[in-house]
Amino acid sequence: MPESFKTTCCYCGVGCGIILHKDRNNKLHVEGDKDHPVNKGMLCSKGMNLHYTVMDTSDRLLYPEMRYNKNMPRQRVSWDQALDRTVAVFKTLIEKYGPDSVAFYASGQCLTEEYYVVNKLIKGFIGSNNIDTNSRLCMSSAVAAYKMSLGEDSVPVSYDDIELADCIFVAGANPAWCHPILWRRVEAARAKNPNIKIIVSDPRKTQTCAYANVHLQLKPGTDIVLHHAIGRILIENGDIDSSFVKNHTEGFEQYSKQVMKRTIAEAAKICDIDEHLIREAAAYIGDAKGFITMWTMGLNQSVIGVHKNLSLINLNLITGQIGKPGSGPFSLTGQPNAMGGREVGGLSNMLPAHRNLANEADRNYVQQFWGGKRIAPKPGLSATEMFEALNDGRLKAIWIMGTNPLVSLPDVRMAEAGLKKAKFVVIQEVSNRAETLQYADLVLPAASWIEKEGTMTNAERRIAYFIFCIQCTVAFNKTKCTRASSDHQYFFALVLYIFLLQLLRI
Repeated sequence: MPESFKTTCCYCGVGCGIILHKDRNNKLHVEGDKDHPVNKGMLCSKGMNLHYTVMDTSDRLLYPEMRYNKNMPRQRVSWDQALDRTVAVFKTLIEKYGPDSVAFYASGQCLTEEYYVVNKLIKGFIGSNNIDTNSRLCMSSAVAAYKMSLGEDSVPVSYDDIELADCIFVAGANPAWCHPILWRRVEAARAKNPNIKIIVSDPRKTQTCAYANVHLQLKPGTDIVLHHAIGRILIENGDIDSSFVKNHTEGFEQYSKQVMKRTIAEAAKICDIDEHLIREAAAYIGDAKGFITMWTMGLNQSVIGVHKNLSLINLNLITGQIGKPGSGPFSLTGQPNAMGGREVGGLSNMLPAHRNLANEADRNYVQQFWGGKRIAPKPGLSATEMFEALNDGRLKAIWIMGTNPLVSLPDVRMAEAGLKKAKFVVIQEVSNRAETLQYADLVLPAASWIEKEGTMTNAERRIAYFIFCIQCTVAFNKTKCTRASSDHQYFFALVLYIFLLQLLRI
């Protein structure tokens, strides 16, 4: 019988609601959920074609595969064989080299529950903090900047604020392409209120720039100079909220001294922007009743990404444009669950519920709650450090889930060399085309988006539900549902839970 289910798109951090339809022939198609508060029925080209990711079974991994040494080809094995082998290898390495000899590299594609299980396993029971995620590559700068400026990694903006703002500053981002449904809401707000001012800083001329009142086409790497120049103009023109600054911020005097070190003309020359454009942008910000800053990888993916983030967030703080409707600093998340992973501590220097790994009281609380081993105070290896550690021998085994470091890491050659040197590599993957598979000692087939149940948190910190089943055997081309106990159909969280139980029994 035809069926329809409400679920969530798994492509990006916007978190659009979709309705998934199954016809009499088990064919799927999707449409936007008109009742969903995020997208209100709209879908981008990726979301509209989401069903093909499970209907095309040509490259799906279906069974565990394993090799007993590096010179052997992998062969199909049962789940019990795969898990027993993994437990034995991890246990041996941990006993010989210590818990920091193993690591888990997760992904912003993981469900929050999956993040939590593997985080609990490595930190709470193996006794190492060696878990990190590909979200480190895109969001760690924003995480650090939020914590330094606001005290917590919590985005203080919702999508509804877009309709309430009258000035939006987009820095180092092209949401018209990368977050299209979110940008449709900006366009709709602009159509309803033509007085909304849009400022874009980007070295390139993008589709987002085409919609801007002011395009600040700065020289790459000069973002902080630009933000400080705008801050200086706001201070000199009296367009700051002195009461908010006095009662809710610290360090304004030092900030003021810093931005006054360089004239606007000097800043314009460094940024290679006409001075009048910087002043025009500052005027729009100073006149705004609701001011939102948006940014993504143009600021985050930089050796000084944290400082770039801070320099932009400071514009919200000095104007008091935070904590009220239509205002705030808004880091646009790239992956569907980069935020959910952060919420449950899925980084090497974090604990669940935004608790601080460096804080002894937080460590003791989580340790007592989990009932496991002592949580180590030293941060674990970050995403890039894991592959450096594989190269120099500090790290012996790595479990990679739902991500391909041979595509996404900044130094792919170093990552490839590390996988070659690793004593044991586990790859948890959906597709048989991933480059990492050639280095895998164990391959575990992962479930795709409609084949598991759980939650993700989008860019505005809205928790979305992902449905499980809907004849998800479409992906596996089977006759019975994945709720059955077929050995290749356990999804990732269950795999880790079994692994944990076996590890504890040994």
